[in-house]
Amino acid sequence: MTTDQISSVAERPPGATTDAGRARATDRPRTSMTARRHRAFYMFTSPWIIGFLLLTIVPMAYALWLSFTTFDGISPNWRYVGFGNYSELFTDSQTWDSLGRTGLFALTSVPLSIIAGLGLAVLVNRPIKARGLFRTLLYLPAVVPPVGVGLAFKALFDQNSGAANGVLTLFGFDALGWLADPYARYVLLMSVLWAAGNIMIISLAGLQDVPRELHEAARIDGASAWRTFRSITVPLLSPVLLFQTVTGVIASVQTIMPLLLTPDGTTAGVTALPQSNYLYMMHVFGQYFALGRYGYASALLWVLFVLILIVTGLIFKFTSGVVFYNVDPEAKK
Repeated sequence: MTTDQISSVAERPPGATTDAGRARATDRPRTSMTARRHRAFYMFTSPWIIGFLLLTIVPMAYALWLSFTTFDGISPNWRYVGFGNYSELFTDSQTWDSLGRTGLFALTSVPLSIIAGLGLAVLVNRPIKARGLFRTLLYLPAVVPPVGVGLAFKALFDQNSGAANGVLTLFGFDALGWLADPYARYVLLMSVLWAAGNIMIISLAGLQDVPRELHEAARIDGASAWRTFRSITVPLLSPVLLFQTVTGVIASVQTIMPLLLTPDGTTAGVTALPQSNYLYMMHVFGQYFALGRYGYASALLWVLFVLILIVTGLIFKFTSGVVFYNVDPEAKK
């Protein structure tokens, strides 16, 4: 130890610490607090992480492996066929026909559902009496499970005992085969619109987030109600509409409602589906459970997964210039 070091130690008052010591004392509690926060985060999110891995990632990986085999779910005599299932998929006319019907169904049901939900949200957002009651009544159909909705519509539109044909015969019209072509597609569409209350609630939350000052300024400038809605409300609701579009497309291509609307509602009913309601998921369901072609059905699902990713990416790409996010200017700094 040098003379300068000895003198600095001698001159240091009792209990004093060096700068390095103070830095180590400061970093230690900070590091400990950060570690505790990380442990708490992973502890609270671990149930979801474990569930996501076991119930999503593992089944998807297993389905991907099945898509390269001829496994039927029962027989041990399966073999690896590589991309054979995918080659068959691209040459299967039923696959392309069902995919086309699914695309048409999504193009029809998603816009109608969003328009219906937004229209209901605008109505119940007005200052009317019993507004809370109307909101509850309009939202109630959305909480009914899809199985219940399907069975209810099946009973409602039954050709022999359904209430729909009962009303037609009451006014002198002939009974219609609602669950057969060409009317089955309209019943399916009505079953989807029945649950528009879910979209209504999300749109209502978006409407209540629109600043009233903008509407008041538009009225002062002489803008009509339609011009105010089109130029102010809809642009500010664009993030909500984008969310509903993406989730609506994903839900529409996975619908199982046509199966519930079949005459017997069983697995064998897939082959008895009306041609207009033979959607992509019905084709997958039939390959899985009616024909036992697990490998081919898994390939169908993975192709659908890739298509959903592509469609979602295209939606985000083509709507990037028309979606406006209400971001606080201070948050951008």
